[in-house]
Amino acid sequence: MMLGIIVVSVVAALGFAAVNFYSVKRLDPGTPIMQEIALAIQEGADAFIRHEYRIIASIALVIAVILGILVSWYTGVAFLLGAVMSGSAGWIGMKIATIANVRVSNTARVTTSMGQTLKVAFQGGSVMGLSVGGFALLGLGIVYVVFGYLLGQLSSERLTVVTNWLGIQYIPFTMSVSGYALGCSIIAMFDRVGGGIYTKAADMGADLVGKTEAHIPEDDPRNPATIADNVGDNVGDVAGLGADLLESFVGALISSVVLSAYMFHTLSGSQTPISHTLVNKLMLYPILFASIGVISCVIGIASLLIKKVSDFPHRELNFSTWMSAGLTLLFNGVFTYLYFRGENFAGVGFALGALSPWLSAVLGIGSGILIGLLAEYYTSYDYRPTQTLAAASREGAALTITEGMALGMKSTFIPVLVIAVAIIGSHVIAGLYGVAMAAIGMLSFVVTTVSVDTYGPIADNAGGISEMSKLDPKVREITDHLDSVGNTTAAIGKGFAIGSAAFASLSLFASYLYTQASPEDVKGYTLILNMINTMTLAGAVVGASLPFLFSGILIEAVAKAARKMVQEVRRQFKENPKILSGEAKPNYRECIEISSAGAIGEMKGPAFISVLTPILTGFIFGADFVGGLLIGTTLSAIMLALYSANAGGAWDNGKKYIEHGHYGGKGSGAHSAAVIGDTVGDPLKDTVGPSLDILIKIMAVVSLIMVNIFSKYNLFALIR
Repeated sequence: MMLGIIVVSVVAALGFAAVNFYSVKRLDPGTPIMQEIALAIQEGADAFIRHEYRIIASIALVIAVILGILVSWYTGVAFLLGAVMSGSAGWIGMKIATIANVRVSNTARVTTSMGQTLKVAFQGGSVMGLSVGGFALLGLGIVYVVFGYLLGQLSSERLTVVTNWLGIQYIPFTMSVSGYALGCSIIAMFDRVGGGIYTKAADMGADLVGKTEAHIPEDDPRNPATIADNVGDNVGDVAGLGADLLESFVGALISSVVLSAYMFHTLSGSQTPISHTLVNKLMLYPILFASIGVISCVIGIASLLIKKVSDFPHRELNFSTWMSAGLTLLFNGVFTYLYFRGENFAGVGFALGALSPWLSAVLGIGSGILIGLLAEYYTSYDYRPTQTLAAASREGAALTITEGMALGMKSTFIPVLVIAVAIIGSHVIAGLYGVAMAAIGMLSFVVTTVSVDTYGPIADNAGGISEMSKLDPKVREITDHLDSVGNTTAAIGKGFAIGSAAFASLSLFASYLYTQASPEDVKGYTLILNMINTMTLAGAVVGASLPFLFSGILIEAVAKAARKMVQEVRRQFKENPKILSGEAKPNYRECIEISSAGAIGEMKGPAFISVLTPILTGFIFGADFVGGLLIGTTLSAIMLALYSANAGGAWDNGKKYIEHGHYGGKGSGAHSAAVIGDTVGDPLKDTVGPSLDILIKIMAVVSLIMVNIFSKYNLFALIR
């Protein structure tokens, strides 16, 4: 019965994704010139992601073998399964985005209807969202069935600590789900970093030379970087986004599963042990909760696609999102009561009985919505902060950048306060399990939020195609309006990802501490990390600096590739003046190759930092140092991610506010300054911000897997 819910959700999500994929594909792709441009974008995106996935596959195989040798064979297999699921979602999402973009443009051309165009863009985006939910649950379902039930890892005698050939102790099923989560995380990191470098290098190169030097419109076909820019939207903002949110979804789910297993183990010798029946329910509940959320999202997405859509995209997208969230809450409330009623919750910390985990999830959803609304307030040009930022552009680029930095810094305080209150509230309601459920609640309707997020890059690409195809300006007005709404919804989605990362990381950190309890210490074991301990404090200081090092490397990588792009665009304009007069075509392929080479060459360093830092510091300084490292990195990364997302989003929409006719409009001095501000914000909002929440979860999962190795074998313990 319970597994049936998972099967239904997976079939519904992936089946609906297939229907939407082929429904969009059957639409008219437009004029020959539109199809030619769309084909160039599609080929560029395909070439990049194939090259990227070949590199990722070779690295993933090495990591899987290492995990299989050092930990267990099933950890390595689960890791590969996670990588395949995450990679599949990203690939399918990228494919539909490159198919949908030209069809969105043509729908706007033929119908001149905002509502009809929105529906096509959203249907394309829904394929990514449905794939994220479907593939995430498909992989987790396989882990539960194969490792949990067929191999008996969920049986009462196997929910205890075992020792492998290296003397490393762990609970088998926690290693299976942790390996799966790590596989998803590795793909997400490479996709986000590689795609982010690609898209921002092309975007910055196109803007800095095209807009500010040559004074030609955005996506003008005379700009050699414009095809690379549109390719980047697909590999970074679609494939990268999908892998990122799938990783966040899985990370939240496994944090509660791992925590449940270690709570069961550590409380087994206490006066309030958890029954085997209850722990099995606790470990299955998150995936069932998420499955019901996916089914609710299928209904929410379908409701927008089958209804008559108005010309107010923000309202229509909110309708789908709120319906998905509302149904998720309603269905899961009834399910939770029926699932947990009659259980003895002594030792688990459920203060409000059977509905405690559901109420924690509700608190997570509420805090996620509030963080999203705050992100909208700080980044939308409908509100004062971004309007003030746009006004500062009249005094030049320096004040634009200064105002944006101030906005981003101020925007971190209230969201962090919301996260803090939600952590305390969810812990009061349902203990540490409640904190994990708050993360799951925040991402329980991730299918719809990803669908809404993905529609934005599709609309942006459609605008580029309409510009390059020289379609009626009305077409570009429609796609620009859809893109503007997409920028705001993307900022909201980033807020959800950051908030859920904070909750999930806290749960994983609790599990990290539980793993260090020796069998004789299990009875009455309490979670304590001594921050005054020299090693812990030193680790926290190093950890706090790590997101800045990580972010600096990413920004530098974008700058390197963008510099080459700028030089190439300038070279083409200089050597062939007929490009700017429209008499000759620019060399688009050269710019695509520059972005590809920059992304492929630079994506490995940041990914290895996230994986190797906890391992290397653990083998040198031990478990206490890594505990401090995780605390410092998490706290620092949350602030930096919020700053990056909100400052970058505000710079982008401040530019768009001016382009809509304020402060002189396009071509004015204020517009040139705003373009520079937007260029500064590009790597922050689309490369740094999204990568930081992956960083903290990868580090937490890697530390959880490796802690029992470096707690026994570390250099400091040998010389002390």
